[in-house]
Amino acid sequence: MSLHTHLSRRNLLAGAAGTLAFATADRIAAQGGKPNIVFILADDLGFADVSCYGQRDYTTPNIDRLALEGMRFIQAYSNSPDCSATRTALISGRYQYRLPVGLEEPIVPTTPKNIGLPPSHPTLPSVLKKAGYSTTLVGKWHLGFLPDFSPLKSGYDHFFGIYGCCADYLITVLTPHAVATTHTSSMRKRCRSSGTAT
Repeated sequence: MSLHTHLSRRNLLAGAAGTLAFATADRIAAQGGKPNIVFILADDLGFADVSCYGQRDYTTPNIDRLALEGMRFIQAYSNSPDCSATRTALISGRYQYRLPVGLEEPIVPTTPKNIGLPPSHPTLPSVLKKAGYSTTLVGKWHLGFLPDFSPLKSGYDHFFGIYGCCADYLITVLTPHAVATTHTSSMRKRCRSSGTAT
């Protein structure tokens, strides 16, 4: 008696998805029931600027490893071309222009000091904290000035970075209003190229 089974593409994919679901469930259970979440928001990063998305002029092995071991998205929509508005939407889970901070771009020293992400507004990190996660922001806040607005008032347990915009990655100093500024004269002495500001 011959056991000949027709395997369609749909059945193959359904079987693979089921196997992946079981494998993932075991992995999450082994981690204590909650997956680690690492979200990277990079200003001005294009789709093919990292090698796992097709960049061939240089390699990005650590980002590639994160994509291989985690989740890689291949279709997305940027809600705004500006950094503060994008951060507002990400952290609040809302269309950025529903909050005054989402309408301000760029947030600079002349921006009214009452513009920022309200600490009372629910945020992604505050929701994650309620679910038992520890939350950390590394990088740029750019959602309002101290003392009224800060990542530590919006759900983050820890923060390491700059509060404002236009900080050079090489040399930065925080002013009393927590806006990063660059010592351009000393930077020119130390650097021959123009550095990268965000």
